Amino acid sequence: MPDLPAPQDDIEATLFTECWDAVLSYADLCTAGSQKAPQLATEAFTLGMRELRAAGAPGPGAGRRPSRLPVIAELLTAVRDTATAWESGGQGHQLDPELRLWLNSDAAARYAGPPLQRPVALRGLRDMQETDASLLWLAEVEALPLPTVARRLGLDTATVADELDQVRVLFRDRCHRAHLDTPMDAECRSYARLLDAVTRLPAADTPEDLSRHLATCVRCAEAAACLRLHGGALPAALAGGVVGWGGLAYLERRRRAAEARLGVGRPGAARADTPEEGAGRGRALRGGMLGAAVLLSALALGASLMPFGDSTDGTTASHDDRQPVADPTLPRTTRDPVTPSEPSAAAPDPTTPLTDSPSATATRSRAHPGGPAPASPGVSASASVSAAPHAPHTSAPAGTCEVAYRITDQWSDGFQATVTFTSATALSDWHLDWTYRDGQRVSQMWDAHAQQNGSHVTASATDYNKTVAAHSSVAFGFIGASQGDNPAPSAFTLNGASCTED
Repeated sequence: MPDLPAPQDDIEATLFTECWDAVLSYADLCTAGSQKAPQLATEAFTLGMRELRAAGAPGPGAGRRPSRLPVIAELLTAVRDTATAWESGGQGHQLDPELRLWLNSDAAARYAGPPLQRPVALRGLRDMQETDASLLWLAEVEALPLPTVARRLGLDTATVADELDQVRVLFRDRCHRAHLDTPMDAECRSYARLLDAVTRLPAADTPEDLSRHLATCVRCAEAAACLRLHGGALPAALAGGVVGWGGLAYLERRRRAAEARLGVGRPGAARADTPEEGAGRGRALRGGMLGAAVLLSALALGASLMPFGDSTDGTTASHDDRQPVADPTLPRTTRDPVTPSEPSAAAPDPTTPLTDSPSATATRSRAHPGGPAPASPGVSASASVSAAPHAPHTSAPAGTCEVAYRITDQWSDGFQATVTFTSATALSDWHLDWTYRDGQRVSQMWDAHAQQNGSHVTASATDYNKTVAAHSSVAFGFIGASQGDNPAPSAFTLNGASCTED
């Protein structure tokens, strides 16, 4: 290892060991010859560690630090900044020629420009807790095995996979909000709600006008890659949005390094008692790398990044029928406790069938067993909305439930809301009831099954979030229809026991 600044403590010494390979790998991409890569990496590492020290001592389990990326991502950013300094300081001939062109383009200027103009992935990652952001980066971009990630971050190896699922949903939520906050022209803003709805479902069909828009609008295509958690787009979206130039090539190198660590492709490398393990991992890694390459390359060409499948349930709202998107000036929470992803969709007709979306809940409870369930068959949204009969519930004593009801979006004849309840006792099943006062009607609900009779609404558990640990929270959302005033409902009960309202 080259002459780097002396570490101030054991944590920094560990970071030198863990991060140097990643920094050198990206520096090698950025330079015109391998002999200059160690020099660029050394200068960048020194700069990055200086900035990390100024922001606060890095390390596993660190608390929230505003506007700071995971340590490796910060150091890769320092490589880019050092390359920029070389270009402006007369050392540009030592850099890769394509990087030099990029450094003098509008694409590079975005990273140093106004915060709201920067890539959505960069802003979304910065708006997360440091541990959550590091978990996402190490697993998706660095391709480290989850037990290794858990040890680095001080997490429980038994629950790290569930944590990663929740962090992916949290990242999507942050990117969705960042996209809405971005200054847009009228056309982009008119597509924002539809883009959120289409990317939420694994096999949603994309309306033709949205596909054409994504083929010509790089900003919306970037947002689409961040909002679509399935299909292999996330690693490319992270690498391209945070690193910038060379993000895809860096991602490919990290995938190859991960294959080397797992022994994929070397004769006799797989363990004798698990002959398929190494090959299976290699296929998964190569498949993810190929998907990332296709998606990020399409983004660079201004093409659509969304490989949507066919679906007979796809959104087909016309451009003129879309409702306004959420007002980015409305109050919103971006700090812990973790909030669920807030889907947006075109305002539905109250007479359309009520369906359950399979979006994953973004709560810190361990109720989610590892992924969303398939969408439920549609149920009627007429005067008496019916649903499957309730299974027996574990009763919740009075005073052991707290409910937060939030209007997240609203338009002339409808609204979108999120409900979060916290139970002080463990539950094996649940149903949450409330009463509206002004004729509101639920027309579409996700992460719960809806049943409405007059003004009385019941939201019951889905197959994947029935079990609730004591002092844990469950969140679900829905689209509703309203006329005139839209006050919050009253008389919340959980399994028949009264709840206090937040």
